[in-house]
Amino acid sequence: QAPMVESGGGLVQTGDSLRLSCAASGRTFSWRYLGWFRRAPGKDHEFVAALDWIDGDTFYVDSVKGRFTLSRTTEPHMLFLQMNNLKPEETGVYFCAAKFAWLTSDRYSSVDWYDYRDLGTQVTVST
Repeated sequence: QAPMVESGGGLVQTGDSLRLSCAASGRTFSWRYLGWFRRAPGKDHEFVAALDWIDGDTFYVDSVKGRFTLSRTTEPHMLFLQMNNLKPEETGVYFCAAKFAWLTSDRYSSVDWYDYRDLGTQVTVST
């Protein structure tokens, strides 16, 4: 069973909303950071948002602040990304990543820092 599975992507119009889900399994008790990243054609991975599961702190890239919101459930162990007022430039594959960590860190925006990432779910925002 894959440690993480995303869902919730789709084709929407500019200004619409989507709610992405990341269902985690396995060693969820030892994952401290869960993050969302976006991968668009011809572009590098882009950090979108992250959650410190222990402290509950959330982090967002500046471009989504006020529009995207992270939330979670503990049973089952899931992370949600509510995306409102979507823009065409936010089209891409959104994937979830997990990091085992004992301490807090400011590296949550670096995809290479994470221990695991899943394949993702496609989000397409049309004009």
